[in-house]
Amino acid sequence: MDFIIPVIAVLLVVFILSLTSRKKDKVDKGFTFNYYRLSYRRKMLRTFINIPIMVLLVILVYRSTDWKIGSIVLLGLLLFVAFLVQLIYNYRMWKRNET
Repeated sequence: MDFIIPVIAVLLVVFILSLTSRKKDKVDKGFTFNYYRLSYRRKMLRTFINIPIMVLLVILVYRSTDWKIGSIVLLGLLLFVAFLVQLIYNYRMWKRNET
C-alpha cells in the first residue's frame, strides 16, 4: 500500500511531460532527457540501451530479495515482453514516419 503515492507521482509526471511535448519538434540527434521529445528512431535506440539495464535490475532483485525463482523469472519475462513490444512499436512507427 506504500507504493500508491510514488506510482501516482510517476504517472502524473509522465502525463505532464507527454502533454508538454506533444506538438514540439522531435529530436533525432543529440541528447534530450524527455523521452517524449525523441523521434521514433531515437526511442527505439533508447529501448536497446535500456535492455541491459533491465537485466541488471532483474539480477539485483534476485540478489537482494527472498523472492522465489519463479517470481524472478516471471518478472524477467514480463520485462522482456514489454521491451520487445516497445521495440517493435517504435520500429514500425519509425518506418511509417520516415518519409
